[in-house]
Amino acid sequence: MTRSLKQDWFSNIKGDLLSGIVVALALIPEAIAFSIIAGVDPKIGLYASFSMAVIIAFAGGRPGMISAATGAMALLMVTLVKEHGLQYLFAATLLTGALQIVAGYLRLADLMRFVSRSVVTGFVNALAILIFMAQLPELTNVTWHVYAMTAAGLGIIYLFPYVPVIGKTLPSPLVCILVLTAVAMITGLDINTVGDMGELPDTLPVFLWPDVPLNLETLSIIFPYAIMLTVVGLLESMMTATIVDDLTDTESDKNRECKGQGLANIGTGLLGGMAGCAMIGQSVINVKSGGRGRLSTLFAGVMLLIMVVFLSDWVSQIPMAALVAVMIMVSIGTFSWTSIRDLKKHPLSTNIVMLATVAVTVSTHNLAMGVFVGVLLAALFFANKVGNILYIGVEEADAGQRRVYKVVGQVFFASSERFGRAFDFKESVEKVTIDLSRAHFWDITAVQALDRVVIKFRREGTEVELIGLNEASATIVDRYAIHDDPAAVEKLMGGH
Repeated sequence: MTRSLKQDWFSNIKGDLLSGIVVALALIPEAIAFSIIAGVDPKIGLYASFSMAVIIAFAGGRPGMISAATGAMALLMVTLVKEHGLQYLFAATLLTGALQIVAGYLRLADLMRFVSRSVVTGFVNALAILIFMAQLPELTNVTWHVYAMTAAGLGIIYLFPYVPVIGKTLPSPLVCILVLTAVAMITGLDINTVGDMGELPDTLPVFLWPDVPLNLETLSIIFPYAIMLTVVGLLESMMTATIVDDLTDTESDKNRECKGQGLANIGTGLLGGMAGCAMIGQSVINVKSGGRGRLSTLFAGVMLLIMVVFLSDWVSQIPMAALVAVMIMVSIGTFSWTSIRDLKKHPLSTNIVMLATVAVTVSTHNLAMGVFVGVLLAALFFANKVGNILYIGVEEADAGQRRVYKVVGQVFFASSERFGRAFDFKESVEKVTIDLSRAHFWDITAVQALDRVVIKFRREGTEVELIGLNEASATIVDRYAIHDDPAAVEKLMGGH
């Protein structure tokens, strides 16, 4: 316990503190932007980012991952805020947190094992594209100074690590923000700053209970939104955890992360914030800036609040070009460039799954929809592939009076029709033996296919013998098969 505490909190103090500052600076404009998307005051997103980061630092299952207000969640809130008001958003945030805690105890995060690597790659690439696209408004219809500042920022980010002595000491994104802010203040350039994004709060968040009636009508209003927020929030958080796992070569407790996200959203709802979840962009910034432990997440949240409440005069002067440069760096670092090179090596089905996930996510801006389509396609391709691995050989025995069918492979819904077509019911033999010693029956559809084969043979006056069923297959066949039940067979034949 003590070793784990030290590892999670104090094994990388310097790196965690410096990366926390970078993340806090990068969170400010995004939290404001997401508040605008949701149709709420900027302080709602900023308070949410503060409380999410601080609570998840203690309760989350993935050290070094950043949770805050996100665009994916903000998009789901627009109608609720517009039609019912801010208080109902707070209530929906509390219910979202409760549902996420339930999901954690039900171990729903274990379902992540059904998300294939091609879906994860597609999701990562889509997020990288969306992060880059989100910077375009800051790079269109602007003066050349903005392009020069952005290019200078990228130069600092990528070249500073090569500076002797200090290059490896300070995170280059932090240096980029400090240098460009100083340049903008000294030269007085007329370019967009953080202060132009919206008014920063000047007070600390306070505890409040949503001012909504506690009745079924309120529940009927907020429940559909809470369900959507729960699914999207957990999905993005689980995907982010998987990506950070890969970046840091460590493992995380994703069911604990579900519970942590729930606790964080409950805390956020009680402090006047909007529902949030893990952020891939900021999590990548944290890792790339040297953050590894829970301290980086905690410090990011604390510094965010200090900056917007007590240092707002300074923070408001940070040029957006500096933060755009940081986010472009995140976009470039997030995109899986090897996936493009591997298009020639990987199977067509894998490429289709990856590209479909990218296309749906980017076109809809709906992360859950993109992953759903990717998982569905991956499942269909897998079922089709396994369904084709079915061979049925035929041998004669007893001077042609007995026919032996040897079934090899998996029999389930995708291969049951092929299984049924492999038998010749019109041949004149006294007995048919179906050798199932190298086959496996997986579902009721497979059992029904076996029933039809046996019944059709018996209808032609042929004796049927089944041999070699393994224990698992025998269990499902004994439970659901009807070919040895005359009444059931008569009912089935009568129905036809």
